[in-house]
Amino acid sequence: MTAQELTMEPASDPARLHGLFAGLRAALQAEIVGQATLVERLLVALLADGHLLVEGAPGLAKTSAIRALASRLTADFARVQFTPDLLPADLTGTEVWRPQDGRFEFQPGPIFHHLLLADEINRAPAKVQSALLEAMGERQVTVGRATYPLPALFLVMATQNPIEQEGTFPLPEAQLDRFLMHVRIGYPDAQVETEILRLARERAQDLLDGTASADAHGLEPIAIEDVFAARRQVLALHVAPAVERYLVEIVLASRDAMRYDAALARRIAWGASPRGSIALERCARAHAWLAGRDYVTPDDVRSVAPDVLRHRVLPSFEATAEGWDGGRLVAELLARVPLP
Repeated sequence: MTAQELTMEPASDPARLHGLFAGLRAALQAEIVGQATLVERLLVALLADGHLLVEGAPGLAKTSAIRALASRLTADFARVQFTPDLLPADLTGTEVWRPQDGRFEFQPGPIFHHLLLADEINRAPAKVQSALLEAMGERQVTVGRATYPLPALFLVMATQNPIEQEGTFPLPEAQLDRFLMHVRIGYPDAQVETEILRLARERAQDLLDGTASADAHGLEPIAIEDVFAARRQVLALHVAPAVERYLVEIVLASRDAMRYDAALARRIAWGASPRGSIALERCARAHAWLAGRDYVTPDDVRSVAPDVLRHRVLPSFEATAEGWDGGRLVAELLARVPLP
């Protein structure tokens, strides 16, 4: 979407936009059973204009979730299966020689879509990861001497498989920091799994009957213009000075936990950067907006903090040996920083 298209955004009533996203969340939760947290985090990332890293075992509907979201937006979608032999050009595109014109012509790659699923991102080599880093951080792609802008709406959802480690390339901290949130999802309980079996049977029958393409909720896709209008409302939410100080104090505590607990301070090698503070505020705003409020509460901050900070607060070597990770460190910080 161009800058001119952005200026053509229609006036949007807050109640109408809330209704659109409430319907979207209900439709996604009905389709992606047992992954309410993942659905909410996808919507938060969409509203906060950030990217999402999802970690979970195979078969937990990670791919289905982003596909379902894309199908309910007037946005295009691409999926890239990351492998050790993937080349940067496979992602960004390449210049093709046109002998009839005597010039090179750029052929865009799958990254030039509104929503991109980077499946098993940790299987990609460093060159591919750096190409994706530029796209996520700068919203542009450089091929040769030319730089090409990405769409104004650009969301990357990357997945990681925590089971298989052979043939993987762990993401460096600089790459991890580009993700707005790092979400971990687990297996469903018995009741949810029974519901999944029922839905799978119904969908298989729909495929046989040729009726699988219809949306059971009868929702029209949400226009990209409405997404931008909702983002403007998210940015307009009120954040009280006390809530802002609380948010900042959580991030500062990750850099200097000695004020709260000397043992915890020794377990933290690196704290969150200012990018972490920005991400925490944006996600807290989006969380509050989805809840139908025009102000942010400390509970909004606490709700999103684990996923926003777990990949930004790094455990020390000793803490890692003791089984600590970023998520546990953030939980300890939240338990110690006093509420406003």
